Amino acid sequence: MIFFLIPCAYQLFVILACLWRRSQQPVASSQNASVLKPVSGAGGNLRAALASHSRLEAELLCGVSSIDDPAVAIIREFPKARLIVCSTITPNAKVGVLIDLVTAARRDIIVVNDSDICVEPDYLARVTAPLADPKVGLVTCLYRAVGDTFAARFEALGVATDFAPSTLVARMVGVDEFAMGSTLAFRKADLEKIGGFASVSDYLADDYQLGHRLHSLGLKCVLSDVIVETHLGGGWLDVWRHQIRWARTIRVSKFWGYLGLPVTYATLWAVVAAACGRWGIALAILVIRMTMAFVAGWVKMRSADVLRLFFLVPVRDLFGVAVWVVGLFGNTVWWRGRKLRIDREGRIIMVI
Repeated sequence: MIFFLIPCAYQLFVILACLWRRSQQPVASSQNASVLKPVSGAGGNLRAALASHSRLEAELLCGVSSIDDPAVAIIREFPKARLIVCSTITPNAKVGVLIDLVTAARRDIIVVNDSDICVEPDYLARVTAPLADPKVGLVTCLYRAVGDTFAARFEALGVATDFAPSTLVARMVGVDEFAMGSTLAFRKADLEKIGGFASVSDYLADDYQLGHRLHSLGLKCVLSDVIVETHLGGGWLDVWRHQIRWARTIRVSKFWGYLGLPVTYATLWAVVAAACGRWGIALAILVIRMTMAFVAGWVKMRSADVLRLFFLVPVRDLFGVAVWVVGLFGNTVWWRGRKLRIDREGRIIMVI
């Protein structure tokens, strides 16, 4: 009986974390930021993402690895976007692009986000505001996923009701050394102190490693109240590969934390309780889980897929259990159409 209280307590703690966070007060943008977007391919919602960034009062640099990249034509539709053809080659191809972009950046504050990230007009002011505190070294933010296939919407359901809540809880209990590619805002001077992007160029989880290294300088990594929007697509195989990549990345970055994840899987323990004949306990766990999913996914994240696919939350949870089990083993991941082998520290050691 006591054992089943653990996943329930976690779900209740998530609800508290979702309601506990207070909005930051936006400040006027210093107009001293360079926004770097490494781009590969013209898929997803690149055009919409660039349109949203063109409204910002910032230097906008878009980097590609080849002038023949299909994204080039779309980037050139936006006069504010400065196209940089990057030549630095690193195990993590995205970091090679970032090395060249940060060299070309003219501003003191750097904001990096993925190519498909869409933002609101006040985004820049809000994500750079915490950097006014010299004790803050990096700002990151949550993201709301929007899928254009059923499989992608199913994945987006997990982002809003599983991944985002776990991030909020981690921050609430003081785990603040990690960051997400949805937004990385930091000072160029601090980046130079850790050896630049070259210091993370062979890691798969470059965003986590960047946060870890800035944190090691004694600087705080804070979570902004900004929620950006990202695009998900593809079929079930793409979703599976994407989820396994995330799982194995977390495993090699925070192994003991990864091992502890099953205690948060409320639906799994509801199934266990039912299998033991404790139907009342199973129902109680499931009700608490569904309440948390609604509070986190809709009240906090405003994910429309949570409303459309709410009845699938338990199925998505059990899918997540399968991902965790598979992610516990193996050292290969799929990333941008390439199969990579990683070592125990998360470094990319081979392209298969």
